[in-house]
Amino acid sequence: MPHTAVSHDIQISSPFNPDEEAAYQEWRTRKLADYPTSIEDLLVPVTDPRHLDSAEYNAIQRRLQKANMAIYISRTGSDPDPQIPLALGRQFGARHLNHNWLSDDTGLTSLKVATDGVRRQYIPYSNRPIKWHTDGYYNRPDEQIHSLILHCVQSAGSGGENALLDHEIAYILLRDRNPDFIPALMGADVLTIPPRMSRNEVARREETGPVFSILPCGNLHMRFTIRTRHVIWSEDPIVRQAVSALNEILDSDSPYIFRGRLEPGMGLISNNILHDRAAFQDDEQGTRHLYRARYYDRLENTGIAQYR
Repeated sequence: MPHTAVSHDIQISSPFNPDEEAAYQEWRTRKLADYPTSIEDLLVPVTDPRHLDSAEYNAIQRRLQKANMAIYISRTGSDPDPQIPLALGRQFGARHLNHNWLSDDTGLTSLKVATDGVRRQYIPYSNRPIKWHTDGYYNRPDEQIHSLILHCVQSAGSGGENALLDHEIAYILLRDRNPDFIPALMGADVLTIPPRMSRNEVARREETGPVFSILPCGNLHMRFTIRTRHVIWSEDPIVRQAVSALNEILDSDSPYIFRGRLEPGMGLISNNILHDRAAFQDDEQGTRHLYRARYYDRLENTGIAQYR
């Protein structure tokens, strides 16, 4: 199975390279022009995500190209067919699923409250809030997550909203605050995730790497979690300042942060943007069930090529 390599070499030609100021300013101007101003700008009505027509596909693609995310509203309702997100992903070039150790046989992960078994030990399978992160921040460098689909089968009785922020916008906001934040967060030893232990054995090794990195194609990748437990940050003062600035942005009412709740038949397709999840409560009105698909592929025809 092919994996998309992530380069830590900031000499790659890209507007995200801190040394290419002119290219960055040109990209920044085009990126921010007509950028979505509300979550409604991200919504695309579709009949069936498994079989998009050309107008539906193009509408989603335009939003992906501009904001790295789109939210579809389909007529599938509470249909639990796993092919809904899987077929959608294939239409945008996402085929190589991250089959994590708690995923279903399909490679999807069923996100719902677990009352027994190993899943109950982990926050995604609880009704507790999940703080800002990109998916797979603890993965190996050759298994980084580049795209993500969340498909709602059933929403909770109350709560469970998501906040969303394009990682390229996070890059812009940080670079605007202090250009030195960018090379600092591109350091190879910025963020370390300690190993996960199981019965006194290493089930997942320690992983150390950057927050921002540039892919060989020139696009930007982000690896981040706001959590404080089981996370080790570099002691470098400029790194600490950059992380603090990013936390302030994520805790703000920035117009670039979109908030909303997925309802049955709705879904998020994205290039692994920053996101969180509010606490929720299941009741007779609804028991929350989302499918999560994580891919090693970046979604096709999205990224800096459109700005050149």
